[in-house]
Formats: sequence, structure tokens, C-alpha cells
Amino acid sequence: MSSATSPQEDSAAVLLVGVDLGLPHFDGDLEELGLLAQTAGMRPVARITCKRQAPDAALFVGSGKADEIRTLAQMHGAAEVLFDQSLSPAQQRNLERHIELPVNDRTLLILEIFAQRARSHEGKLQVDLARLQYSSTRLVRRWSHLERQSGGIGGHGGPGEKQIELDRRMIGDAIKRTRERLEKVKRQRSTQRRRRERRDTFNISLVGYTNAGKSTLFNALVKARVYAADQLFATLDTTTRQLYLADAQRSVSLSDTVGFIRDLPHGLVDAFQATLQEAVDADLLLHVVDASSPDFPEQMAQVHRVLHEIGAADVAQIVVFNKLDALVAERRPPILQDRYEVAGQLLPRLFVSARTGEGLDNLRRTLSDKVLAAQAGRLSGDGVELPDVRP
Repeated sequence: MSSATSPQEDSAAVLLVGVDLGLPHFDGDLEELGLLAQTAGMRPVARITCKRQAPDAALFVGSGKADEIRTLAQMHGAAEVLFDQSLSPAQQRNLERHIELPVNDRTLLILEIFAQRARSHEGKLQVDLARLQYSSTRLVRRWSHLERQSGGIGGHGGPGEKQIELDRRMIGDAIKRTRERLEKVKRQRSTQRRRRERRDTFNISLVGYTNAGKSTLFNALVKARVYAADQLFATLDTTTRQLYLADAQRSVSLSDTVGFIRDLPHGLVDAFQATLQEAVDADLLLHVVDASSPDFPEQMAQVHRVLHEIGAADVAQIVVFNKLDALVAERRPPILQDRYEVAGQLLPRLFVSARTGEGLDNLRRTLSDKVLAAQAGRLSGDGVELPDVRP
């Protein structure tokens, strides 16, 4: 299936490709990949999907579909092809030779967005590490122009081999240096957290799928000016502010963290460990959900997977269904507070609109209750009877 999209003359034209391997989260319309491409400054001009039981070892999609991709790319003037799945270095290289265009995958696209958006020293270090790790597996592509050259004693080795080994060593050294610098940042964060603990600070972290409205909610709660936009990965760097809760008569520490996404590259999860540590060390997580998205159950599952991966799955949670203002009348909930099942647990759920402010007073009261309960040594209890909702 294929379709053209509206042109934007100031960005690179790309063809989007998706392969349905029978997984439940397959995006048949390639909507999220298109949003990622636009976020990276690209212009999707056509989309094509196909079904396979398993990826083709050489071309991922097989030679017939690769021919179709090449024809469609030429027809729409695409300068690059983007796959919604991760490609192996060999598949990427073979596709580029077959299609005669640059071919990249979802992993590199996310890395490029992170590289564009990182602002803090720590964020830039984290992205550098992830990109270095990604590049280290694709060195053979960089030096394909030297593969046929030979030389040296007895014809062994040659400039190509020497250059690959040199580049591999340089990247290995760069990874080591970047890891060491990140460890220093991690120690500094740990020192800051210990200071907060000594001051008896209650720490709340916002987590959620990218574009769920975390930064907008953060700004609404603490009257901050953190950048927020209706796009994927609008902010990457953790921001922490003090939030005063009148009902608890005290301030708490509120942190806005990087958004999660389906198939978030493992290298990024590893690299952003220092930032994500805010969620691990939090006393309470606000799991922000885009209530207007039809895919919110899968998005919530992805967030839970990442929380489990970083060791934050057992931190107390409140589920905040945001974008209440974007719901049509028939989808609007009859009550704005209940319990919702997440990964086998019934958690408190609140509906809010960070944009209009609806439900925020209720959220502040609920946070105050949590803080007072924690002071009394009973954070796990709510003290409020709420209806149970199982998805």
C-alpha cells in the first residue's frame, strides 16, 4: 500500500517503509514514524507497508519489495528511505546498494532527534554515547570504498582493513571517555540527591510516552517555562523545580523526564541512565498518559517496560490521563478520579487537562494526600474508596 503526503519544500523528502511481522504494535499507517521524521526536519512524501513472517536476511523486505521501494522513491523524488524497524548493518548496506539511495532505520532517526534536542552538557554526553555505540556496529559501511584495496607484505591486510581497525579503535576510545564523563555526572547527581534526602525532600517524577503532555503539565503545576510543543521529544533534559502543595503545607521536588517511545533503542536507555535515575529514586511517579490517543494502552505498556528495565517499576505511581480537553463528549469520563489497572496493579487515576487547567486542583489535593501519607509512614495507602477500572 502506498500514499503521497503534502509537500514542504524546505525539508528533505523521505519514503517511509513499515514491515508487519505480526507484532501487536505494528503501525499500519506509519503515523508515528512520520511524526518522528517531521520532528527530525524531514518531509515524508510516500509510505509503503508489507507483510512478512520473518525479515529477509539480506534485504529485510526481499528483492521484489525492494524493487517496489526503489520505484516508489524515484516516483516521488525521495532522497532517503526510512524503515520503521531496526536494520542490521548488512541489511542496511544491501538495501542502499539495491535501492541506490541512503537507507536508515527508526533507531538512527530517534538518535538524530535526540542529538538535535539535547541542550545540557549531560544530555549531549548521553546522546554522544548512544550514537557512538550505534556507529561502532556499522563501521564496515563507512569504509566500503576501501574494501577492494590490498597491499602490505604477502597481500595480507591493506588500507581498508587498517582504516577500519583505526576507526574501531578511535570509537572504542571515545566510548570509554564518554562513559567516564557520564559516570562523573552520575556521581554529581547522586550527591545532589543525597542533599535533597537530608533536607527531607519528597521527590516526584513525571514519566510517560513522548508527547503525552508531561512538560505542559510540569509548567502548569510549577509555573515554569520549560519548552513544550505538540511534537515527539520536545524536551530531553531533566528539569527539577519546587512545587508548593497548600493542603500539605510544604514543598516537594517535581522533575520532568525524557519521554519514552516504542522500540526506544537500548543504547539510549543505557546512555540516559543518569537522567532516568530521577525516576528510580523518586518517592512517587506521575505516569502521564495521552487520553486522546487511541493507542494509549500500548503506550502505557511501553512506559512500564522501560520503568521495569531501569528498576523503577516498584515506585509508587499515580496515573494521570491528560488532554481531557481533546476528548469528544461521548468519550469524556463520567467521573474524573478512579482506579485503573496497570501491569496487574490497581493504581489511582485522575483525568486532567494541563492546557486548560481542568482537574489540576484535584491532582494537587491527591499529591498532598500522598505526601501526608508518606509523612505518616503509609505511602502505599490512599485512604479513599475509588471505583476500579480494568482495561
